[in-house]
Amino acid sequence: MKALQILKAITEIESPSGREEKLAKYIFNYLNDLGHDVFMEALNVLLYPEKDFIVATHLDTFKILMPFSFDGKYAYGTGVCDAKASIASIILALEKISEPNFGVAFFYDEEEDGQGSEIFCRKYKPKEALVMEPTNLTIANVQYGGLELLIETGGVASHGATPEKGENAIERCVEIINRLKELKEAIVSVQFINGGKRDDFAIPDSCEMRVEIMFKPNVKAEKILEKVNQICFNKAKIFVKEIYDGFISGEVTKLVEQAITLTGLEVKFSEMPSWNDSINLRELANCDTVVFGPGELYLCHTKNERVKLRDIEIASETLVKLNKLL
Repeated sequence: MKALQILKAITEIESPSGREEKLAKYIFNYLNDLGHDVFMEALNVLLYPEKDFIVATHLDTFKILMPFSFDGKYAYGTGVCDAKASIASIILALEKISEPNFGVAFFYDEEEDGQGSEIFCRKYKPKEALVMEPTNLTIANVQYGGLELLIETGGVASHGATPEKGENAIERCVEIINRLKELKEAIVSVQFINGGKRDDFAIPDSCEMRVEIMFKPNVKAEKILEKVNQICFNKAKIFVKEIYDGFISGEVTKLVEQAITLTGLEVKFSEMPSWNDSINLRELANCDTVVFGPGELYLCHTKNERVKLRDIEIASETLVKLNKLL
């Protein structure tokens, strides 16, 4: 099966953020051998990026947790879904498309700072884009806004047997978490917390945590940040790593809907709660974007990451139909 061959090959080329070069060159050579006019800028691999419509995904993965494997239905391994299934779908489509009517962009650094799509948007201004990420083949036309925060609390150290003599920085973090969870218009995800030392047997005087807060497009990021500042006032220091508003996709949604219908797949809509390159395309290039692709987001960044091989083939067929519509 061609889809399995391609997916296995690109997944076994490890490409965690900062180490995308080998995969970028592999894709460049593969598409060049197919006769496509592909080229590289920085570590982005591009094909007709000047076109009004582009299909994009990213090269980099989360840190390696599991190797590639296949059970006859699902492929497993770090990056197999996020987003090498989408890379495989694009490559499969370009094997069938001799004259692309859309541009293609494989971005680097999506998992970290989004430099690949940021650099792209400084030069190219596509009008519409399909960003391929795991949506379980649904059209994610609602992109959430988000805040990524590092929150640090302080306290007063004391012997662990006399907690009343100190002020526990961990408990202050927990108090802030509970307050944040009361924000009805937001989803709060605590992804890291660190305070105290295992062998000190003392009340810690410092604690830090990374928190991601997601919210629907009708809620503005600055309003959420204002509420976070109120919760943390005189209790913690806040460092904002990422802040962005959400959006609802426009006319590009109809094109993707038509392409999916032509494949015989039932059209379903969903929401995308996670940051992805569509944010940069929207904010920096004023591009109407929508997200669609094979795989299940909730399993990504875990040891259970997987993708159904048939879904890669369906996504590829959708791109072929999309090319005809364009």
